Amino acid sequence: MFLHPAILSLVVGSALVSLMLVHACIIGARILSRWDLESGSELQLNLERRTYLVSTIMTYALGFQLLSLFLFIYTVDHLAVLFVGAMCAAGSLNANSWGYPTLILKIINFLLAGLWLIVNYTDNRGYDYPLIRLKYALLLLIAPLVAVEMAFQSAYFMGLAPNVITSCCGTLFTSDSGGVTSGITALRHLPVEVAFYSSLLLTLALGARFYRTGRGLAPFTLMNGAVLVSSVLALMSFVSLYIYELPTHHCPFCILHGEYGHVGYPLYISILAGALFGFGMAAIAPFRKRASLAAVVPRVQKGLAFMALGFHGVNLSIVIVVASTSNLILH
Repeated sequence: MFLHPAILSLVVGSALVSLMLVHACIIGARILSRWDLESGSELQLNLERRTYLVSTIMTYALGFQLLSLFLFIYTVDHLAVLFVGAMCAAGSLNANSWGYPTLILKIINFLLAGLWLIVNYTDNRGYDYPLIRLKYALLLLIAPLVAVEMAFQSAYFMGLAPNVITSCCGTLFTSDSGGVTSGITALRHLPVEVAFYSSLLLTLALGARFYRTGRGLAPFTLMNGAVLVSSVLALMSFVSLYIYELPTHHCPFCILHGEYGHVGYPLYISILAGALFGFGMAAIAPFRKRASLAAVVPRVQKGLAFMALGFHGVNLSIVIVVASTSNLILH
């Protein structure tokens, strides 16, 4: 099973990303301790040349890190046919104790990698490397998390055994299953729907206001976090029910299948990307007073706001279409 092409791609890709991050962190540590833009020393010139190389390498490496989340989900979903009792990625992830921790780490690293790319993009538009220390300090945070993710992912894939009997999503995502998922699936539909629609509409309004005027970043950022949480709750509470047209099937993974139009992928992407672009706006906000970024940060923030609004709009549109075309009536 370990020789499955997608598994090999994930394992080899994660190993390469980890090695690149180690190399970048070694350079980053030197930059954090020795960087002096006013110096014309050979060391400073060498660091300036290296930072261009590292930025380029990390752009590709962390770009793969973003894609690896969805490749991982796709892979474990297609491995479900190999396990007795599994119907989708939920069963595959439950085949051993490393599955769900790996998925959680991948989501965290997805957001951190995206934030680094936003910070790096902004830094490259300043003439005096204004965010050089921030982006390398962030790399020092990301590197160990990616290394742990690589270890968890390898342990998960190496620990898979076809003779293992795992649980199907019908037993994992019920109000009787215990744990966090049972609490979510037991939530009443109407309050979750109200929270989801109201948080998304308010976020869209705040985002549009910021896009037009440049004001209201703090509430828009907070609402991005609220939308991320409400979207996850909504997906397991009522959105999945509308998609499956079953009042008891709360699985967030079966929606990836072809019989449901693979709607899970655009839904996941819109939820995560909307949150990422919203958080990215806040990450670069403290630096808009720097001379080299005074004109850059507002322009980048406006672009990020546009992207966040677009993905939030996709999220809202998918849910509205799913709910309005479903044959299931919840109220």
